[in-house]
Parts: sequence; C-alpha cells; structure tokens
Amino acid sequence: MERRQRRVSPGLLLLLYQISQVGLQNIPSVTLGVLALNIFLFLNPVRSLSEVCLSVSEAVHRRNWQRLLLAPFHHADDWHLYYNMISMLWKGIMLERKLKSIWFAYIIAVFSVLTGVVYIVLEFLLVMVLDDPSYEMNCGVGFSGVLFALKVLNNHYNPGRVSSVLGLPISSKYACWVELVAIHLISPG
Repeated sequence: MERRQRRVSPGLLLLLYQISQVGLQNIPSVTLGVLALNIFLFLNPVRSLSEVCLSVSEAVHRRNWQRLLLAPFHHADDWHLYYNMISMLWKGIMLERKLKSIWFAYIIAVFSVLTGVVYIVLEFLLVMVLDDPSYEMNCGVGFSGVLFALKVLNNHYNPGRVSSVLGLPISSKYACWVELVAIHLISPG
C-alpha cells in the first residue's frame, strides 16, 4: 500500500460532481463534515496506507491503537472513496435529518471506533478457530464498516422497505447482510 499521488482522479471527480448535484445546502452539516474529512484525508493522508491500516498484528501486538481512529478515514483508491462517500451521502442525509446532527455525530464517532474493534475481534477469532496466523496480518482501511452499521440503523428506522441486491428483491431487514456476503464474494480484499 503506497502513498497515493496527490492528483484529482476520476472517482474523486465523480464524487464531487454527485455532491454538487445534491447541492451543499441540501447536505446536513455532520454528513458534509464527514465527506469533507474523508476527501481531505484522501488528498492529504496522515500517513501511508500501510501505516494506518488496521490489523491484529499492528493494533494489538504492537499496541498501535491510533489505527482504530485513522483506518476508517483513509481509502485505498479513488473508487473506494467514491463508493463509500456516495453511500455516506445518502445514508447521512436520511439519518442525520431523522436523528439530528449532535446525535448523528456521536453515532459516527462511536461506529468509527467500534467497527474497528469488531474487525480486530473477528480477525483474532479467525486466527484462533482456523489456527491460521495469517489473519493477524490482514490489514483494512475505509469507511465500509461504519456504512454497514449506518445501513442497519437506517433499516431499523425505516422498516418494511424492499431493496434490490444484485437484481434480486430482498427485504431491507436482510439486505445489508446479503450485501455484505455479496461484497465479500465479489471483492474479498
């Protein structure tokens, strides 16, 4: 994972275009702040991805706990950023209006740390159950865990909807789990 070149890329341009289509005035403040922070850190990363990604080896064994805070806000490439931030845009607009900004900011902060903790616990369990120490080295970055948690929360507040996952109609109650499996099968990394 190398440090990205500081340039405007297709995914970033498309993201900025999508944001402009929604209109800054139509994006609630916390959602806009999260978008801005992720874009800023994509263009000006705190450290290289290999120094911020979250793994059992780095976070637990080397006690590099700052990765819990840094990993969610760094992205592997412009398309990773694009897909995550488009998802954040729509989930943020719906949830922040429903929950109000202060509560939504609190939820984003808590989910940002807790999804990293869950990732570390799951990877550690894989090491133990499968007796395979390679899982300690798996290193992840990005906002996907937070987005998954927001999707579950959104489904709680908006029950009874039907989502399309890979063209199949699925109750929104289960869609986030089906999407999680589909994403893992399509893009295991």
